[in-house]
Amino acid sequence: MAFAVTQKKSIIGVKPNQRETVRSLGLKKIHQTVVVPDNAVNRGYIHTVRHLISVETVSDTEGE
Repeated sequence: MAFAVTQKKSIIGVKPNQRETVRSLGLKKIHQTVVVPDNAVNRGYIHTVRHLISVETVSDTEGE
């Protein structure tokens, strides 16, 4: 299983740790979507910036 993470809001004006978390997820622009694996680290990242992103669950084979 994996997550499709989309940045919905700007990181301008947010705390530095949240800015780095969005970058760690691989997001660089608003409305950009990346697929990240479902693991404890990524779940923590998603929880930290849940107000800036939207998350959908996808299967591992989707998009291959």
